[in-house]
Amino acid sequence: MTRIAHRPAPFREAEMLRQGGIHPVLARLFAARGLVDPKDLSSELGALILPAGLLHIDAAATFLADSIAARKRMVIVADYDCDGATACAVALRGLRAMGANVDFIVPNRFEYGYGLTPEIVALTAREKSPDIIITVDNGIASIDGVEEAKRRGIEVVVTDHHLPGDRLPDARVIVNPNQPACGFPSKNLAGVGVVFYVLLALRAELRRRGVFDAQTQPKLDSLLDLVALGTVADVVKLDANNRILVAQGLKRMRAGRMHAGVAALFRVAGRQARSATPFDLGFALGPRLNAAGRLEDMSLGIECLVTDDEGRAWALAQQLNEINIKRREIEAEMQDAALLHLDDFQPKESNTICVFDEGWHQGVIGIVASRLKEKFYRPTITFAPAGDGWIKGSGRSIAGFHMRDALDLVSKKAPSLIDKFGGHAMAAGLSLRADAFDTFAQAFETVGQSWLTDTQLERVIETDGPLEDGYYTTQFIELMDGIVWGQGFAPPVFCDEFRVVSQRILKEKHLKLLLEKNGARYDAIWFGHTDALGDRARVAFRLDANEYNGTTRVQLLVEHAEAA
Repeated sequence: MTRIAHRPAPFREAEMLRQGGIHPVLARLFAARGLVDPKDLSSELGALILPAGLLHIDAAATFLADSIAARKRMVIVADYDCDGATACAVALRGLRAMGANVDFIVPNRFEYGYGLTPEIVALTAREKSPDIIITVDNGIASIDGVEEAKRRGIEVVVTDHHLPGDRLPDARVIVNPNQPACGFPSKNLAGVGVVFYVLLALRAELRRRGVFDAQTQPKLDSLLDLVALGTVADVVKLDANNRILVAQGLKRMRAGRMHAGVAALFRVAGRQARSATPFDLGFALGPRLNAAGRLEDMSLGIECLVTDDEGRAWALAQQLNEINIKRREIEAEMQDAALLHLDDFQPKESNTICVFDEGWHQGVIGIVASRLKEKFYRPTITFAPAGDGWIKGSGRSIAGFHMRDALDLVSKKAPSLIDKFGGHAMAAGLSLRADAFDTFAQAFETVGQSWLTDTQLERVIETDGPLEDGYYTTQFIELMDGIVWGQGFAPPVFCDEFRVVSQRILKEKHLKLLLEKNGARYDAIWFGHTDALGDRARVAFRLDANEYNGTTRVQLLVEHAEAA
């Protein structure tokens, strides 16, 4: 099911980058990822795409500036994940700095559903009495919710990045790089990135009106640690524009110039902010914020990000950490149950996976879907009970299978089957009647059978080929750590043949190796793998600087290995 492939690096492009002063190995890595212009490597804020390219952003800035002047009451309705939490915190901090009267609400996801639903509008009206609702990281599919807000005399500003459906909500203004007719060059902004751009445009409008000048205006770059965290955690493609946002956020973290909540999350996760990487944001900080939205109340995560009190931030970060530990325990139980459900699963006979369990927790099904997708390399949807005979599903996909489009096709072929759905290429959610599960699973499999070939159902570990002996150094690792790698700009994975000097199993679940090449020996570890290798192996690996007892040594993190 898994094979190692070599990512081609065009020689001419690599050579041009090298001649432009790029390190020879980095030049090869960049060329292999389609980067040909050294300007695309810029991490300076001045290289950001200007806000003017976003459709309706000037209208949003004008409307918000007018509303601030009129002291209108604004309420932010956020999504329940890390992108939604950071987007909410950025909006709150930015709007307050510009004089807005603004609050937020994050209703319980299990009671009120996803997006700006009519129920959430009613709750917001009852509890906050807003003149204006601003959605962050949601709203593009909230046709009914926006109608309900208008019925109540509440104006709605939608800021989102998700793909729209056939109809757009009739909001006062919509800012979304993925809405029809929007020519913004980067379609990959996260929800937090869209909000940051709206704030840039609003500040420019307020400057134009004489509210601020260049000296007195709020310093929005102080929000970039939050923008970086949400962007990485939402696994959007790190194109040149997103890499600037993330690089600037990481720069602030490494310099210690981050918000109290971000610093507290680093501390509670046992990570060092001074050497912050995208990996820390995506796998240490992000999950702790996400856990609140999955199991309890995302307002905990938002409070952590908006407080300037270090003691309060630390207390909230510890709470988030406890929730994350609970989430891991629930996830482990659900994974065990899922594998029991799939005991007879034959990958050769099925192109997709759908699993439902009466005892599952709605907030964790997305992670379980992700784990099953990784294990079996099939588009996977896991379902949990949602009450009153309904079930909710969370899907994760593989390359070449657009999850939202697949659900759209199922919905078109069987209009009464799915109640609601939404999402994007790699992840989506839906709800349906529990008694329709088998029919849905069959319909979803039919789409999988027609869309996916045997080649697409094979997991491919793309590598950058061999690494020259002289670069197995901590200095080279430090050089690579200075680059923002991530989704769509894959971290380097090298591949070579080694002699296996020794191997043993650690903690009953990891393979610890000593590998040798050209007389040099390297420690290596293959996490989550216990099957022994032969005397010689072809190994796909990432370089890691492993610090132990005050000494830092190069270690190979094995992605995959096979007999040489």
